[in-house]
Amino acid sequence: FQLRCYIYQARDLVGTSAKSSADPLAHISFLHMSQHTQTISGTLHPCWDQTLIFENILIYGDPRATEQDPPVVGHSHYFMGRSLCIPSVHLDLSSRRLPRLQKYTIIKEQEDSGQLLAAFELLCVSIMDWWDLLLLYIFITIFPQILAWGLRDMKTYNLLAVSNPSLIIECGGETLQTPVIRNLQEHSNFPINIYLMKVYLPVDEDYALPIELKVIDHREFGFKPVVGQATVRSMSQYYCDPWEERKLSGEERGTEKEEEEVDWWSKYYVTMGDLSKSGHYLEKGFDSLKMYSCELEEVPEFHGLQDFCQTFQLHRGLVKDDDPRVGGQFKGLFRIYPLPEDPNVPPPPRQFQELPDNVCESCLVRIYIIRAFNLEPKDSNGLCDPYVKIKVGKKKVGEREEYIPNTLEPVFGRMFEIMCNIPTEKELKISFYDFDMFSPDDVIGDTTIDLEDRILSRYGANCGLPQSYCVCGPTQWRDQLLPSQLLENYARTKNIPHADSVVLDTPLSETKLPSHGFLGPPKERMALHLLHTCGLVPEHVETRGIYSATNPGIQQGKVQMWVDIFPENIGEPGPPFDITPRKPKKHELRCIIWNTKDVDLEDTNIFGDRMSDIYVKGWMDGLEEDKQKTDIHYRSLTGEGNFNWRFVFTLEYLPMEQVCVLTKKQHFWSLDETMQKVPPKLIIQIWDNDKFSADDFIGILELNLNCMPQPAKRPRDCTVKMLLEDTGATTSTSFFHRRKRKPVSLFKQREMRGWWPCIVFEKDKPRVSGKVEMSLELLTEKEAEERPAGKGREEPNMNPVLKPPERPETSFLWFTAPLKSIHFVVWQKSKWKLLIFLCCVLVILLFAAFIYAAPVSLLRKNKGDQAAWAQPHTLLNLTQLCPTRCSINPG
Repeated sequence: FQLRCYIYQARDLVGTSAKSSADPLAHISFLHMSQHTQTISGTLHPCWDQTLIFENILIYGDPRATEQDPPVVGHSHYFMGRSLCIPSVHLDLSSRRLPRLQKYTIIKEQEDSGQLLAAFELLCVSIMDWWDLLLLYIFITIFPQILAWGLRDMKTYNLLAVSNPSLIIECGGETLQTPVIRNLQEHSNFPINIYLMKVYLPVDEDYALPIELKVIDHREFGFKPVVGQATVRSMSQYYCDPWEERKLSGEERGTEKEEEEVDWWSKYYVTMGDLSKSGHYLEKGFDSLKMYSCELEEVPEFHGLQDFCQTFQLHRGLVKDDDPRVGGQFKGLFRIYPLPEDPNVPPPPRQFQELPDNVCESCLVRIYIIRAFNLEPKDSNGLCDPYVKIKVGKKKVGEREEYIPNTLEPVFGRMFEIMCNIPTEKELKISFYDFDMFSPDDVIGDTTIDLEDRILSRYGANCGLPQSYCVCGPTQWRDQLLPSQLLENYARTKNIPHADSVVLDTPLSETKLPSHGFLGPPKERMALHLLHTCGLVPEHVETRGIYSATNPGIQQGKVQMWVDIFPENIGEPGPPFDITPRKPKKHELRCIIWNTKDVDLEDTNIFGDRMSDIYVKGWMDGLEEDKQKTDIHYRSLTGEGNFNWRFVFTLEYLPMEQVCVLTKKQHFWSLDETMQKVPPKLIIQIWDNDKFSADDFIGILELNLNCMPQPAKRPRDCTVKMLLEDTGATTSTSFFHRRKRKPVSLFKQREMRGWWPCIVFEKDKPRVSGKVEMSLELLTEKEAEERPAGKGREEPNMNPVLKPPERPETSFLWFTAPLKSIHFVVWQKSKWKLLIFLCCVLVILLFAAFIYAAPVSLLRKNKGDQAAWAQPHTLLNLTQLCPTRCSINPG
């Protein structure tokens, strides 16, 4: 057999010392033989392009077995790693094809240490054509254009700061070195930014050599250490067509969505799809914004915001326990295209034109922090008290006292302004902390934004484009340049023919103009329309992940935000957006309970009559501690109650979101109040009072003040059908027929009076258990001060004045007036029966008295005749007449 080893190149080798280069050679061993390639000095990406041949190899056994299980070819670098390769076996050379180079992983200490691009063949020796040894490559001449913009975040090397670096670029055996940057701390960009190279590379990209980048620091006494290096492995992303022409598209977009309204939060909620919190924004025709669920750099159409220049991480000394693996960053870009074979053909135009100034630029940065969600809990109650800190360079903004207590989804609504010098202060770090009273604040996480990438990007990432050009109003233009000026700059940087004034003066075929009337001139609106066709960054909100160094790779939450960057030398930017969270407005709800009717009678008196001691209870949902109740209407025999009682509730109401804001402590020992948002729901209940047992529940009415049924004018019209499903009443209305009258909002109508039904559920079906007549009046804080009113019938009893109700005489508490109780309970019900009973008792008593007194009277009547009756017969007759009363002594 004959073994042919086609050793082309190795990539990404790991140095054996702290040096950033090596002198590699490949050692190939097969069975008992070995050979090695030539040595390539000063590189970690050697290209040997060498063929090693092992002659007269004896392999015992069946050749077919060797074809199925060939011996392994081993190779190693002294000693930078090894790999095991299986050769392709050919017993019949007539069917042999030229091999294709393959990538083999180089292993050192069980870790990847680079790649080898090679091919191995094991041929059965018979008659061999030596031309088959040749691997023919077709080379072409390419013309890389290199944009070397600058160096960033260079770490110290050998305890000394990198101060005078230059860049070395190697590709295909060609080398290019940039001028030295003098004083990197003050100016980190290269003096010359555009460089050209002429390189011969294979047509097949897999065989092409990578681009090597090395940064050397020019120190005293001629010492030039390599302080960082990087490798561009794939050049396909940099291939371009230099003759490609671009034109501004004049196609009309579809009908724009008419969105948003009074404040910025209306725009936000419309974009989020929550129309209930946006008011009439859509009707006004304001524009919306774009909501990205990821970082702006991760949006595919913006290519990581590295269209102008990319960021390459510079590594050094890839040895364990050595200097940090990342020694800095190189900002640059490549454009690669082939040169024409005919030298008489003019060369293609250069790609990098109209570069921005590479000097340090002072910029105003506005950071809009909207809200965070899914934050990692930091407190024992499963919540945290987050606040924000912003850092750019050595400048910091944000106060820990401005924390939001007891939440994992804080709404910050804050805008921070900070001045910085780009590129020396290019990293914007947004950190989130958990406020602690008695211990150091916990770090929740942070996110970092490269401001230089955004300001250099040709996608206009420094300030997103709104959908329309407005000269005033809540969506006022905030960029420093007008749309026509932005269009001119974009056309110049992209080498695109600029749209002439005739095109800009062409009116847009707008289907419907918005009603807000804030639009600017048609010329600027046409320019903005053309800009939107160029794929620039729109006005947006990005969602960034929050990460912590203590839990690398594990997301600690997300934040919705965006950043605007305005170079100071261009001019004053527009006014910032006001994203302050909406403040609730204080309202006062006055609810007067006038009467009740048809209330269920829960008690029974001694005569079997049904009755109830009625009172009404009311409160606002979420404010149970502010429950109020009327006095008691005792002994209602008809279900009717009279009260003339006023409830007064204070509301903190958000008109745009149609919710009430509640702030209260969760526990007695809580340091801060927790904010909640609940619907403005009024709850009215009717109860039966019991002195010696729990009160009996009769019925309930729940009214959402934003969507409540209109009251009935008469009690007989007050039915269950009034409670519609969309009014917010707690009923099951699947079987109800809708009334013709639509629900109303008390916040719009301000005042109403009538009858509403209170219901109770029996077998999952609602039934009217009472009707309540009440008036509802909603006042602002100022109106409440001008027209004061007390609770119940307390002072100030006005607006309106409530007099004590004229209740029936039977309405009183029985043990406070027992005679009155007898009068109304016994006498009025049974006076005739009682009179007859008393007469009968009197007759019986008189008859009994007569029977008792008659014998004595008769005895006294005849006492005067006793002396005349001397004979015995007279005494005998007297004894017979009254044997029990008279006795004769025989003596």
